[in-house]
Amino acid sequence: MENPTTIAVDLSKNVFEIAVERQGRICQRKRLNRRQMVEFFSQCPSATVLMEACGSSHYWGRVLQRLGHDVRLLPPQHVKPYVLGNKTDRRDVEAILSARHRESIVPVPVKSIEQQSVVFLHRLRATWMKTRTSRLNALRGILRELGVTIPEGASRVLPAVSAALSDPSAPVPEVLHSVLMSAMAEVRELDERIEGVKRQLEAVAGTVPLVERLETIPGVGLLNATALAAMVGEFSRFPSGRRFASSLGLTPKEHSSGMRRRLGAISKRGDTYLRTLLIGGARSVLLSAHRTKTPHRLQEWALNVERRRGRNRASVAVANKLARIVWAVATRGVPFHPIPLAPQEVPV
Repeated sequence: MENPTTIAVDLSKNVFEIAVERQGRICQRKRLNRRQMVEFFSQCPSATVLMEACGSSHYWGRVLQRLGHDVRLLPPQHVKPYVLGNKTDRRDVEAILSARHRESIVPVPVKSIEQQSVVFLHRLRATWMKTRTSRLNALRGILRELGVTIPEGASRVLPAVSAALSDPSAPVPEVLHSVLMSAMAEVRELDERIEGVKRQLEAVAGTVPLVERLETIPGVGLLNATALAAMVGEFSRFPSGRRFASSLGLTPKEHSSGMRRRLGAISKRGDTYLRTLLIGGARSVLLSAHRTKTPHRLQEWALNVERRRGRNRASVAVANKLARIVWAVATRGVPFHPIPLAPQEVPV
């Protein structure tokens, strides 16, 4: 039975708007700072606390859970439509109270410190990868303007730049040598940081059974498995694998009415990072399917989709399939076992 007292909190850096609801009516409002926030909830009887899943929400969720409250984090994109009139903190908490009555809104589970630590490792790695790519592209562009063409491939850039700087006949002005060497040093430092994150993720993977099970799925490696385990949390909150794939934006947008059903491109909602990882894993599934002589059923299905719809659409379709398999492996607690093709299904 739901707690009769519901408290909505509009989070901020220093000032928090609070509305207490009992029997369907708001009976108390407060505006608190950080210290008063802890004091208020430590003196408050056990209640259902509603917050938007935003910056610092997981921290406050853990704090309030330790104080004995039932914390529910609502996705902010589903709360926003309930804001009536101009945006104010007062109306934000009213919107949070209104949104909780929608059964279709799935709350976000409060992440533990361990889960958030893995999330932060992924975020930092993604930032460093983006910076590394930017520096490599800058080096290639500068040398191309000077007549030195570097083939595609990140592993070819630094050796080519070093060769150009050490060759007296290369058309690289002396004034650029120091800055180009600094950029190369920055790339090497970023490589070391990225490799360090990988080692930390490998250490984490060995201690989380869910990560080990997810790694048995084709196309789901270390990065995908650790990111899914940390960022999704409770897979059981999704009633089906399709709902999980939909939460990642891997299902078609729909614009239907009456007897007419219209399906478009994928919605691209949800976590962009997870969707990108799964599509990258789907491309590796297609690549391995082309290279193997004895494909299993998933690989053969992926090849059939690619023949009908092309490589890019097949990659998205396989990513959708991988998301459903991830949900099944996570909720059922069993590793993935690829099903071999029957003798009559083996391609000649």
